[in-house]
Amino acid sequence: MTALRVGIIGYGYWGPNLTRNFYELPSVELVAIADLSKERLKQAQLKYPHVVAKHDYRELFDLNLDAVVVSTPPVSHFQIAKDCLEHNLHVLVEKPITLKSGDGEELVNMADSRGLTLMVGHTFRYNSAVHAMRKLIENNDLGDVYYIDTARLNLGLFNRDSNVIWDLAPHDISILLYLLNEKPISVSAQGMPCVTPGVYDVAYINLIFPNNITAYVHVSWLDPCKVRRVTIVGSKKMAVFNDVEVEGKIKIYDKGVDVPAYTNGFGEFQYSYRHGDIVIPNVKYVEPLREECQDFINSIVDHAEPNSSARSGLYVIKIIEAALRSMSNNSAQEVIRW
Repeated sequence: MTALRVGIIGYGYWGPNLTRNFYELPSVELVAIADLSKERLKQAQLKYPHVVAKHDYRELFDLNLDAVVVSTPPVSHFQIAKDCLEHNLHVLVEKPITLKSGDGEELVNMADSRGLTLMVGHTFRYNSAVHAMRKLIENNDLGDVYYIDTARLNLGLFNRDSNVIWDLAPHDISILLYLLNEKPISVSAQGMPCVTPGVYDVAYINLIFPNNITAYVHVSWLDPCKVRRVTIVGSKKMAVFNDVEVEGKIKIYDKGVDVPAYTNGFGEFQYSYRHGDIVIPNVKYVEPLREECQDFINSIVDHAEPNSSARSGLYVIKIIEAALRSMSNNSAQEVIRW
């Protein structure tokens, strides 16, 4: 198979990681890197001397590329991705795919009409521990899912041009969509601008899914501890994915409560609590970003929809928009318009 010619647009925070992975894929020829910073381009060329360096990403359109990877600030995602699609390039764009669902829909429609792969970088959809958690739900190992609780907390990085929901919540919302394989019905949210007026640095989001499943998303730039945790509570068992743990990232707890059959006597009507074993499954680690990059290439070659499709990225944007409407409406429950 002829190697696909790929260009990287944006060599800032996440760009070097994407560049490394595409450079190492045997089915890819890394052709060019574009960035507005001369210093970052200099760093890129020191590491990848054969790669063409450009300040203007539009100069990549003359290099006979097959695909591009967009890793620039979110405010620029829509215009850059649109330009690339118009030049018949397959596009992987970092999360969030856009900052407006209308822009995301336009990109999805463009890609579909041109037969191009458009993918968003929700890396946790490629995390082997998240895959294992989904299998626990699919195999009914946990029983009926009562609720899912996620927490993504740390101290910083503060951003005056965004808020904590746009920064951190896309990760956990994409995880929830993947775990439940359902779209939520409604959302409510509340947030606090503790440090910078008008910029939410702490937020709580409540999502209602079909089958009466509730999910809670807690995100914060203002917490003394780094937390990356997903808890699933089921009728049979409970499971916790703790991404901060070096080993044993998943723990399955044989804990729960059983409601006894109805009786007339209060003394007989006692809840039964289970306190069983804790199981730590062996989950083989594979770099999620490598899996994501390979999925992008495979989807181009196979003409297939990637796991982290642009459409799934659009769902995340619609949920965030509804959450922000709720926050501006006294945390009212907002029906999500699909």
